[in-house]
Amino acid sequence: MADKVTDKELIERVKNGEKAAYDLLVLKYQQRIIILVSRFVRNQSDALDVTQEAFIKAYRALPNFRGDSAFYTWLYRIAVNTAKNHLAVQARRPSGNNYDVSEIEQIEGADALKEQATPESLLLKDELQATVLKAIEDLPEDLKTAIMLREIEGLSYEEIASVMECPIGTVRSRIFRAREAIDHEMKPLLEN
Repeated sequence: MADKVTDKELIERVKNGEKAAYDLLVLKYQQRIIILVSRFVRNQSDALDVTQEAFIKAYRALPNFRGDSAFYTWLYRIAVNTAKNHLAVQARRPSGNNYDVSEIEQIEGADALKEQATPESLLLKDELQATVLKAIEDLPEDLKTAIMLREIEGLSYEEIASVMECPIGTVRSRIFRAREAIDHEMKPLLEN
């Protein structure tokens, strides 16, 4: 509750012309937004650019922020939309969707994968990881967004509904279908 009050106070200070108050909001949410954007935009440099663009858009739109939702929910919506716009522009450019090894190693839990160092277990974990990444990448955009906000960002169904601007029932359905698609891709690996 104190975070919402603090955010509201900072927003009011920004609206009253105190630009330094926005720096505090950026510092507070910067890491979470970078992680969120990185789930959409694989290139780390591009992800940082998209994150910066999202914060700039939020700053410019702040006078219109009504406070109907929490500030971070509103900011997440802007970040997700900015990332989607970036991907749409990138899709128009011819390029491959290859994952760089250094990017895959930055995934949360990569250290835990390295701890069990038998060649068979490493191979299986690499295959599972690649399969999950590919399954998520191949999901339709609405399912991909819903599952990432839930499983990676840890948002509640209500927060996801607000970010995606849809009913909670739709969010539940999208997350269910995304999990089902990922499970379908993983099933052959887990049966062996």
